[in-house]
Amino acid sequence: MALLQLGDPAPDFSLPGVDGGIHSLHGFAGKSVLVVIFSCNHCPYVQAYEDRLIELQRDYAGRGVQLVAINSNDDVHYPEDNLAQMIARAQSKGFNFPYLRDASQQVAKAYGATHTPQMFVFDRSRRLRYTGKIDDNWQRPEAVRRRYLREALDALLEQREPAEPMTHAIGCTIKWAP
Repeated sequence: MALLQLGDPAPDFSLPGVDGGIHSLHGFAGKSVLVVIFSCNHCPYVQAYEDRLIELQRDYAGRGVQLVAINSNDDVHYPEDNLAQMIARAQSKGFNFPYLRDASQQVAKAYGATHTPQMFVFDRSRRLRYTGKIDDNWQRPEAVRRRYLREALDALLEQREPAEPMTHAIGCTIKWAP
């Protein structure tokens, strides 16, 4: 399992969402920028970023940006990450983006994802242009100095390359099935 490299195409997926639908990569073809976020329910890093992700989707939706969260964690040993719990979490938090279940963990492996949350940002042609973390302070939003994800989105929407296209994702490790 190797991490996607800058310029690599987005691996396809077809996954069930908390909305009861099946979502695939081509279902977002009309979007200028696609942000694939490996996420979960139980990780404190993810929980700390949920409101910021909702805000990001709200702020960028009108500019053609779509966030998609994918939960690939083993739900046998981490039952709080099963689809029923995902549905409850999405409803209680008011997620304004699709939240998908990768029960086989094949999508996480295809992307080379290792952490939650971990961002993969693709341009209109679905080539990887940014990967890594959301910003530089997961614990205190008011102390954030660098907004890596927003910087990457702004650059891509302005037809520029992100100034810092790779950062180290911080968070919980993906919980792999035995």
